[in-house]
Amino acid sequence: MTRALYSLLMWLAQPFLRAKLKRRGIAEPGYLLAMDERFGRYAKLSAPVTGGYLWIHAVSLGETRAAALLIDRLRERCPGMPLLLTHSTATGRVEGATLLRDGDVQAWLPWDAPVAVQGFLAHFRPKFGILMETEVWPNLANACQRAGVPLVLANARLSDKSLNHAQRLGWLSRPAHRSLAAVWAQTDADAQRLESLGAPVQGVFGNLKFDATPNAAQLAQGARWRDAWQHATHRPVVMFASSRAGEEADFLNILQGIRPIARVNESSIATTNVAHHVPSCVQWLIVPRHPQRVDEVAALIESHGFSVSRRSTWRANWRDGGDDGQREGLVAEGLPSRPGGGANNVIWLGDSLGEMALYYGLADVALLGGSYLPLGGQNLIEAAACGCPVVMGPHTFNFAEAAALALKAGAARRVTSLEQAIRLLPDLLNDPATLAAMRAATTSFTAAHCGAVDRTVAALIALLLLHQHRIDAL
Repeated sequence: MTRALYSLLMWLAQPFLRAKLKRRGIAEPGYLLAMDERFGRYAKLSAPVTGGYLWIHAVSLGETRAAALLIDRLRERCPGMPLLLTHSTATGRVEGATLLRDGDVQAWLPWDAPVAVQGFLAHFRPKFGILMETEVWPNLANACQRAGVPLVLANARLSDKSLNHAQRLGWLSRPAHRSLAAVWAQTDADAQRLESLGAPVQGVFGNLKFDATPNAAQLAQGARWRDAWQHATHRPVVMFASSRAGEEADFLNILQGIRPIARVNESSIATTNVAHHVPSCVQWLIVPRHPQRVDEVAALIESHGFSVSRRSTWRANWRDGGDDGQREGLVAEGLPSRPGGGANNVIWLGDSLGEMALYYGLADVALLGGSYLPLGGQNLIEAAACGCPVVMGPHTFNFAEAAALALKAGAARRVTSLEQAIRLLPDLLNDPATLAAMRAATTSFTAAHCGAVDRTVAALIALLLLHQHRIDAL
């Protein structure tokens, strides 16, 4: 009876969801694509799959990148496997499109109303479902169980905050979690929280994201640019990585407040003590978490009295004027072409998608976005894989164990506020030995926690074979 009430509310909410998608589609046109799919209405398949799709649901960008690791390994073990890939966000869908092969299909996951869910299952008839990390919807889970579609939760995580919310709605969340065929958790703490909701946790495999390999070409290009920039200007690069709404304003307000004490003669930058001139002797780089906010962040930077240099304006043909002739380097609109060019007021803005390895390669240190406001933090594993030390704030509940392990390994520092992070930077930037040690620690930290992909794929194959055996026995 209680789920029936929930179903009624989800049905009544559909017009509001459609209106929300249209509003969001103004900034992100991807949300306007195939909107009827959200409500269980799908275009006719050109070549229906007789054996059923292997269905993977990856909510957004991070989950899709984690799913890519599984997909690559599963294709090795199951050649010709037809894939159904679903998402909930536009960035996830764009990233997911790069993973498709002939015979694969991509769609939006339907809104969790019974008619929409039934339309989805009737149309695609998946034979097996893999939910990435967090998405367990009550009607979807119930419908899959009734249709005989095993549903598993891979790379599963559940924060204390999410657990508290789920427990308040236990009449919905517990049956949904109990209906899963298997759950493979990232950490022991995640496993305990999921088990408290009745989820059938069958293993703690670690985080798939430790197995991701950064784009080597991007990483090398970023490192070359960093070396060339520092050779010419002696200014380290600090990146605000995956910054979130509200954090950029706080960051810029802090820079505004301390900028007056940082007036220096640019001809003496090479010998200036960074501890007393944080803004002048650091080149700031902001890379927003959501690409649709780039124009908003650019306007915010300018409203605080800084100039903006976008990644999209850069080209790699800069002469540093040194004795070694032409070097590959970095020049952008508004940036100095050589020391003394006068660009202390310029903030670089990462306005490209899919170039995080380049940005981490370019940075000496990264401030971890999402961790300075109570947003749970972003993926610090990616920074570590790129060899970039991290300074993170107090809010990392979405990556709690990874954050704790990075601290223990010496690959990261934790501070209580964004202002403290900025004040800490001179100590790091004036200490090459400490920075080098942190970079080395990022490598060992990443290597120590690999292997989740192999463990997850082995468990998936075993469950797939068991399910197929049961079907054959009918």
